[in-house]
Amino acid sequence: MKRAAKNLLALVFWLGVWAFAAWRMGQPLLLPSPIHVAGRLWHLMGEGGFWLTTAASLGRVLLGVVLSVVLGVALAALTEAFSWLNDLLSPLLTVIKSTPVASFIILAILWMGRDQVPVFIVILMALPVIWANVATGIRTTDPGLLQMAKVYQFPLLRRLRRIWVPSVMPHFLSACRTSLGLAWKAGIAAEVLTVPANSIGKMLYTSKLNFQIEELFAWTLVVIVLSLVIEQGLLSLLGRVSAAYNTRGGTGDG
Repeated sequence: MKRAAKNLLALVFWLGVWAFAAWRMGQPLLLPSPIHVAGRLWHLMGEGGFWLTTAASLGRVLLGVVLSVVLGVALAALTEAFSWLNDLLSPLLTVIKSTPVASFIILAILWMGRDQVPVFIVILMALPVIWANVATGIRTTDPGLLQMAKVYQFPLLRRLRRIWVPSVMPHFLSACRTSLGLAWKAGIAAEVLTVPANSIGKMLYTSKLNFQIEELFAWTLVVIVLSLVIEQGLLSLLGRVSAAYNTRGGTGDG
């Protein structure tokens, strides 16, 4: 409760700073007030196209995140199981992490359709984080537990549920927390450059092009709010799944 109150006070403070700056500047074309932006956002929310656009962008990002999780977990397991594969793929991971996202977006535009570019960019941003963190979780699993499982000849499914999953889960949750924000921002940036139909990025680009500054701020506010909702919502869901799993103690395995 106290944390929520502090967050609310911080929000009110920064809205006040924004309102004061807009009043002092006195140029709505450059910096509209929070009230005008909120009014424009309310108007947009009354249009059917707003929800279609928002859902389309959200769907692209979530698809990219799901694919990056699947690929990241699989690659982490394989590279930890086979050292030669880790040696082969590690340079690729370094290249992806070091290359500016704008470069990948420009190249991706040449390789694929513009509707697929945001999904591809989300995967590139989230995959290295998932891969590296899950690999760390596998690598730091208690060797004593693994030795015990070997002595008692635990089947693979039981080892996964009793040893590997509890060891990897904290690292996986940390990876999700880090990658979700990166994935969302990278996905929207890709949309701005590729302007696919029914996308928040296209609306941002069009607003800038037509000097519709209030609408530009309104869509930016949508990006911020959705980023918070995605991060908090999915992490809360993953946290509940993890807690439920720990409460059951990984029972139900064969």
